[in-house]
Amino acid sequence: MKFSQLPVLALAATAIAAPPVQKRAGGCSSAVKLDASTNVWKKYTLHANSFYRGEIEAALSSMDESTAAKAQEVAKVGSFLWLDTIENINKLQPVLDDGVPCDHILGLVIYDLPGRDCAAKASNGELKVGEINKYKTQYIDVVAGLLKANPNTAFALVIEPDSLPNLVTNSDVQACKNSAAGYRDGVAYALKTLNLPNVVMYLDAGHGGWLGWDANLKPGAQELAKAYKAAGSPKQFRGIATNVAGWNSWDMSPGEFASASDAKYNKCQNEKIYVTEFGAALKSAGMPNHAIVDTARNGVQGLREEWGNWCNVKGAGFGIRPSADTGLELADAFVWVKPGGESDGTSDSSAVRYDSFCGKSDAYQPSPEAGQWHQAYFEDLINNANPSF
Repeated sequence: MKFSQLPVLALAATAIAAPPVQKRAGGCSSAVKLDASTNVWKKYTLHANSFYRGEIEAALSSMDESTAAKAQEVAKVGSFLWLDTIENINKLQPVLDDGVPCDHILGLVIYDLPGRDCAAKASNGELKVGEINKYKTQYIDVVAGLLKANPNTAFALVIEPDSLPNLVTNSDVQACKNSAAGYRDGVAYALKTLNLPNVVMYLDAGHGGWLGWDANLKPGAQELAKAYKAAGSPKQFRGIATNVAGWNSWDMSPGEFASASDAKYNKCQNEKIYVTEFGAALKSAGMPNHAIVDTARNGVQGLREEWGNWCNVKGAGFGIRPSADTGLELADAFVWVKPGGESDGTSDSSAVRYDSFCGKSDAYQPSPEAGQWHQAYFEDLINNANPSF
């Protein structure tokens, strides 16, 4: 229940009067050199970046006192910063200026391929098919320049969510056919150019309900391995990122869709099994196979009507906090890649970027455009968090 206007204003005043978050010391005293042959998350903590913290702080005044207190705890949890347009590269410098302690690693999502999100509409990008040179020179090269200019800071990169998995399972979609060459060229260029001593890289690999099907494991691994090899087998490449912006459980058994009629064709009913099975396929394909798993919004299971439903799932809650304690050697860490509270896509069917998945009965409605702040949904994530705040 929301407070009346007076208590809300009082809460806002209290928040404003509270001591400001102290600026952290920035970076290390010398250049960072990450060993991508090891699990860097055992040494580094995922940084709680100031951009996401700012989004949360701006949302406090519209919450009741209990939820606002929990939200302030969410703001302390490390999460990835999405550089999803050329303009949004500008988000990075203020985060660096705010300070990243020497024992922290700053997570960044590289996400701006030409013809992005070829099998959906909600997250279509700014670059058109064929604008690969613009991607390389105005996006990847600029990001690389910033990482080089901050050698004393550690960075973890998730490379191009949904891109290569789409080429495996949506090859019959014309938009994906058109985008394929640019995806492969762009991903290889990103891996090669961002191969810096202070960086560790993970290539997006979808999730168990996507590439985990028996028929997709081998071709999926081969597609990703081709990109890794085309990049020259970069030294700072560690493996894959799974469940990015997703909902799958880490180790729920039986899995959420284990009773479905087609479950016999997919043994990867949770992400733990997927990391193991796909990891084996990657090893056979000649690619590093360790993983990070996005647990930002998988705290509640049994919400989706179908495994492929991905948009603003109703009833979801924040999940396991970032940690290197996964219990599986192949899984480097649980991380929060998707900043909870940023929408997956609009439910407005008249919008240009409307995707029908955002209008399904298990999708929260109304919802704003992808990436925009979704206040009501954020509050649900807090109140449904498992473990709770």
